[in-house]
Amino acid sequence: MAELKDPLDETRWHHPIELQRIGGVHSNSVLFYFAMSPFFDVTSNNAIVFNQACYNPSMTHLLHTREAFESRLREMTGLEFIVAQEPAETGPGMGTGVWVIHKQTRRKREPKDEIVVHAAYYVVGEHVYMAPTVADVINFRMVTITETLSKCFASADKSRTWSPSTGHGYITAPTTSNTKAQTLESKATTPMPDSQEGNKAVAEAKKPTQSAVDSRLAEHSFMIHMQYGGEYMDENPITGKPGEFHLSSTGRKEKMPTLGLPSLNTTMVSSSLSQPDKKDAKTGEKTPKTPTGMSKIKRKKSRAGATPTSA
Repeated sequence: MAELKDPLDETRWHHPIELQRIGGVHSNSVLFYFAMSPFFDVTSNNAIVFNQACYNPSMTHLLHTREAFESRLREMTGLEFIVAQEPAETGPGMGTGVWVIHKQTRRKREPKDEIVVHAAYYVVGEHVYMAPTVADVINFRMVTITETLSKCFASADKSRTWSPSTGHGYITAPTTSNTKAQTLESKATTPMPDSQEGNKAVAEAKKPTQSAVDSRLAEHSFMIHMQYGGEYMDENPITGKPGEFHLSSTGRKEKMPTLGLPSLNTTMVSSSLSQPDKKDAKTGEKTPKTPTGMSKIKRKKSRAGATPTSA
């Protein structure tokens, strides 16, 4: 028999010629049909009993019915293939056509034999399959789930967006109404010259890159703010030692315009501000005399009730 390339649990076997020779798959032929498949073990008790019955006339009756063949297997110890389930009846004279065969090891014990099941096979119509183990099924499901989740995370990361104004978000697929509106708007617009169309295409191509750069700069600025947000630099740094601090001016001071006014003597201003008025200091001193050559203004004394008038 040619060596199979696929694993046994991924192999589907059938033999149409053997199926015609034994008259189809039924209760008395299912084990012999299964013995022709690559799933069969030639060192099992099934092969031993079959070979003995072929060459020993006293054991030929074991090959006539499945019940007699299996009863002989139950009397032996070792590896065997036995029918575990027959096709279920779905109606009068109708069945599912599914046979379940177990590969198992029998050990004689009292009061009941010890049986260890190694594998399960099922015959559907003329095809024979090997049932996968529970560990293989769980492993396959876990691999499928992991692969699907990895693809999902990658797709979700590509559709994620962030902006300083709106925060985190996801790109949504355009709806049919939006597509129709864009189509109608493009038909109504006036075509632009080739140069403007080229500039627009370049600008559209730069939009995703610029958006990504802006997002990174905003994230970097926010990180700096969170790290150094509470630290500030004074406009006029404080210098000196404790107890004698001084504010050192920074920057460049502009001189105020003089607007053409004559400059004042600071010494005279300071002396005038510092010395008190002589009139205030000497209250008893008389008022200064009128300079020579000037006539003194005479005032008339006003009578009671009369309005004073000037001379």
